[in-house]
Amino acid sequence: MRSISLFFKGVAKSLILISFLSTGAISSAQAQDAAAGGAIFKQKCTACHAIGKVVIGPDLKGVDARRDEAWLLKWIKNAPALIASGDATAKEVEKFSPAAMSGFPELSDDDIKGVLAYIKAEGTTPAVGAAPAAGAAVSGAAGATDTGGVSNFMLIGLIAVIVIAFLVILVLNRVISTLERVMLQKKGIDIEETAEGEPKDRFAGLKKLSKNKKFILFIVLLSVIFLGSVGWKAMWETGVHTGYQPVQPIKFSHQLHAGLNKIDCQYCHTGAYTSKNASIPSLNVCMNCHNYVTASAKYAGKTSPEIMKIYTALDYNEETRQYGNNTKPVEWIRIHNLPDLAYFNHSQHVSVAGIVCQKCHGPIQTMQEVYQYSPLTMKWCINCHKQTEVNHKDNPYYDKLIAAHDKIKKGEIVTAAVLGGLDCSRCHY
Repeated sequence: MRSISLFFKGVAKSLILISFLSTGAISSAQAQDAAAGGAIFKQKCTACHAIGKVVIGPDLKGVDARRDEAWLLKWIKNAPALIASGDATAKEVEKFSPAAMSGFPELSDDDIKGVLAYIKAEGTTPAVGAAPAAGAAVSGAAGATDTGGVSNFMLIGLIAVIVIAFLVILVLNRVISTLERVMLQKKGIDIEETAEGEPKDRFAGLKKLSKNKKFILFIVLLSVIFLGSVGWKAMWETGVHTGYQPVQPIKFSHQLHAGLNKIDCQYCHTGAYTSKNASIPSLNVCMNCHNYVTASAKYAGKTSPEIMKIYTALDYNEETRQYGNNTKPVEWIRIHNLPDLAYFNHSQHVSVAGIVCQKCHGPIQTMQEVYQYSPLTMKWCINCHKQTEVNHKDNPYYDKLIAAHDKIKKGEIVTAAVLGGLDCSRCHY
């Protein structure tokens, strides 16, 4: 009898231990692969691709199910070569967009598998910023994964382990009780039964478990781990406003202007190439077009209500085409807001480094209303500086850096971090 009880208790402990180890190992491996792949995806893929919607390239959600992994490895590493080889699938994919798929020979197979793991993980959850509520702070795909905190996948896995362990303990406890009862009956030992008519205690099993010190310790330990993980995740997400999408006084559609009409970002945000700030365009810039473009065909011959807000702010009479003196500023709500201790220069990144707007602002050409795409955390900036190779060719800015020239002549890879991109004073003053 005693041996049977000890046997099943040993089985229960083993199952719990195996569940913990396997879940932890799988979660850790998947989380690491997805995190590393997420960093590469944000650096090299977000300009053309998104998970859950079509941008310039096709929607990558479920791409692991649509295409074979071996083929994806060849395609991502060197798409032009795969197309040139006459691969039927590659030629079919090539027809999707006029923009050619770039090759990434610098990525290893493990790097690409990490990217695919990130796409798979993000494809199982709602895409960040796909349709965020106004003013919502969403942890996101592209954003929250890079905050360095505890992932939702790990929390769900921990909860699943707790539930499974609890169920296993209950089942094994019931089995042990039944076997003990059978063995006692075979030995002729009478078992006290509840007298007929007396109410049965349905919570007798739970009461018995509550007196088990090892079980209580186990539950307390799991609770501490879970609450600690939740607290750690909350601390990492404090002050991170990924997905923030306020309601602006004028509904300006970047999808219409930058996407459909292909207006260059520099036309409105002239400061991005020449100064620290990208600058909010003056309403006079809007009037360069909307002095004539009124969208009247969509509003039964009347000027669009949103364009009328521009006219009202400028005190513009569309009939006489004259400006009055009662002008009013448009109070735009700032979306991307760095703390005062951080210094960021647009021209340094756009003009010198050649970074495209989508690298930080996401697929801006698809946004009806702009939202914060990236987390804008210190870690996010540092990771970019560590991973971004410096394009020193025909770049006069780097001609002045003797140290960089020496490294380039030796054939060494020069990154932003090597050039002082991790110097605290560059961002903090």
